[in-house]
Amino acid sequence: MAIKQLSETLINQIAAGEVIERPASAAKELIENALDAGATRIEIATAGGGKALLRVTDNGSGMEEVDLELAVRRHCTSKISDTLDDIRTLGFRGEALPSIGSVAKLSIASRRAGAAGGAEIAVAGGKVLHLRPTAANPGTIVEVRDLFFATPARLKFLKTEKAEAAAITEIVKRMAIAFPRVRFVLSGSDRSTLELPATGDDHLARMAQILGSEFKDNAIALDAVREDVSLTGFAGVPTFNRGNSAHQYAFVNGRPVQDKLILSAIRGAYAETIPSGRYPVAVLSLRLDPALVDVNVHPAKSDVRFRDPGLVRGLIVGAVREALAREGDRAATTGGDGMLRAFSAGRSGFQPGWRPSPAPTPWTRETSPSRPFEPAAVTGAAYGFAEKPQAAFDGLTMPTARADVPLNEPKQAEEPSRFPLGAARAQLHENYIVAQTDSGLVIVDQHAAHERLVFEAMRKALHSKRLSSQVLLIPEIVDLPEEDCDRLMAFADQLGELGLAIERFGPGAIAVRETPAMLGEVDAQGLIRQLADEVAEWDTASGLNAKLEYVAATMACHGSVRSGRRLRPEEMNALLRQMEATPGSGQCNHGRPTYIELKLSDIERLFGRS
Repeated sequence: MAIKQLSETLINQIAAGEVIERPASAAKELIENALDAGATRIEIATAGGGKALLRVTDNGSGMEEVDLELAVRRHCTSKISDTLDDIRTLGFRGEALPSIGSVAKLSIASRRAGAAGGAEIAVAGGKVLHLRPTAANPGTIVEVRDLFFATPARLKFLKTEKAEAAAITEIVKRMAIAFPRVRFVLSGSDRSTLELPATGDDHLARMAQILGSEFKDNAIALDAVREDVSLTGFAGVPTFNRGNSAHQYAFVNGRPVQDKLILSAIRGAYAETIPSGRYPVAVLSLRLDPALVDVNVHPAKSDVRFRDPGLVRGLIVGAVREALAREGDRAATTGGDGMLRAFSAGRSGFQPGWRPSPAPTPWTRETSPSRPFEPAAVTGAAYGFAEKPQAAFDGLTMPTARADVPLNEPKQAEEPSRFPLGAARAQLHENYIVAQTDSGLVIVDQHAAHERLVFEAMRKALHSKRLSSQVLLIPEIVDLPEEDCDRLMAFADQLGELGLAIERFGPGAIAVRETPAMLGEVDAQGLIRQLADEVAEWDTASGLNAKLEYVAATMACHGSVRSGRRLRPEEMNALLRQMEATPGSGQCNHGRPTYIELKLSDIERLFGRS
C-alpha cells in the first residue's frame, strides 16, 4: 500500500482526539490562553454541557488580524521560541485552537487595547469561513458551537450534559485556585451561575471559595524547600476528610496538574491518619526551575515528569507530615458542627407513653462530674495491664492513685486552661470522657485514643529496641491453613522484635510462646488470625517498615483499653495528658477522630443565649 500525505484537516482532527477529549478539555485550553494573555476577568458561558455552546470572554491583551490568521494554524504560538527547557506559560504547543476548529464551529473576536477596532475569524470543520474587521471590546471572545459536529462518532463517548457541565466547573475551580488575582464567572442555560471574585494575594480566601469556608479553620500552612524545589500550600487536618480525592489540588509552576506521583505522595503523607475510603483535603503548589520538569508529556498537559521524582515525593511527604505533627492533632471544626446538628432543643410537655427513668445511682465524691480531678502518678495496673517489669515504657504510662492522697479526699481543682484537652469531668457510657477546657468541652473516645497511644509507643520502640514480652505459662496453639502458617513464619523474627514470639507447631498450626508485655492479657487466637489475614493481603513489594507498623497497629488495637471499661478520674486525666504529648493522637490507627471539641459559644447558641 502506497504511503501518502494526510490532509491538513485530517491531521488536525487526529490531533484533536488527544487535545480535545471533551468540552471540559476545550474550556481548559481556552481559559489557559486567556490567562497567558494577562486577563484579570474571565467569563465562561456554556449550553448543553458545553457541547452546544462554550464561550470564553477575557480582558487580556487581545490579538490583531494577522495574529488571528495564525492562531488557527497548527503549531503557531507566541509563547515559546526554540526550546522546551524554559516554559513559563500554560500553553505552548499551538494545537488548541486549530484542533477545536477542526471538530467544531469556532469564532474568535479580538481587539488589542488602544486599537481602533477589532477583528474576527470563523472556522468550521477545519476550514476558514471568513476573516474580517469587527467591533469588539479590548480582549478576546472565543465561541465554540456544536463541538464534534465534524466527528460525530466522538459524541457517542461523551457523558450526559450534567456530567460534562460538572467537568467544566471542576476545570474552572482548579484554574481559580491557581490564579486568585483573576475573577472568574461561570454561567449558562445549563447551570446556575458560579462567581468567584478575585482575592488578590489571599490564596486561602480563594481556596475557601472553592473548598468551603470551613477549610480555613481546618487547614495547616505548608512552606518547605528542598534543594531547588519549594512547596507551599495548605493541608487539611486528618479529621477534615472527604469521600473522594476530588478535593486534592496540585500545581506545578502555577499549572494545575493531576500527577500520579503528587497524589501518591499525599496518600503517603496521610498514611495511618485517614480512615480507609476517606481522602484528605490538600492544595499543594510546587515551584522549581522549568528545566527540571517536563510538561510536554501529553497534549493535555495534565501530567508532568520531574527530573528527580524522589526529591519531589520526599519533599511533599516530609512537609505534610511535619505540618501534621505540628498542628494536625486537633479535631476538625466540622465535628463540632455535626454534633450541634445532632442536638435538638428541649420541648415543654410530655410525649404520650412517657415514663420516668429509674432514679440514677447517687454520685460518689470519686465519680461526681462536678468534682475536680487531678492527674496522679502512673503505672500499668490502672488500665488493666499486667504489673510486670517494663510493662509501661517510653512515656506510655498508666495512672494509679497517689499513695499519700486517697481518691475520696477533696483535691485542688485542675485548671482547664492549663491543658489543650482540658480536665476530665465525667465518663459517659463507659467509653466517652467529657473534659472541660477554658473555651468549651472535649469528648474523647477512650478506646480510640488509647489505641493510638499504644501504637505510637510500639512504633517508637520498633526503631530503638526490642519490645519486652511476657512468657505464656502454656503456649497458645492456633490452628491455621498451612499457607497462612508459612506466611507468618516468614516474619517470625520481625514479630519477635515486637514482643510476639511464635514458632511452627506442625504443618497447620502456630504456637504463641510470648506476647508483648505492654498489651497485658491478649486474645492470642484472635490476634494471630487477624495477622494471618493481613499478611496474606500484603503487597510483597511494600517496605518492611510499613508492614511492621501495620502489625503494630493491629496489636495496639488488641491491647487498648476497651469500650465499657470504667475509668477513675485520675485515669481519665492521665489519658488526656498522654494524648497531648503524643504525635498523631487526634486520630486512631484507623484514621477515625479520637475526640471532638465543642466551643462554649456553640453551647450557648444551642440554648439561644447568643
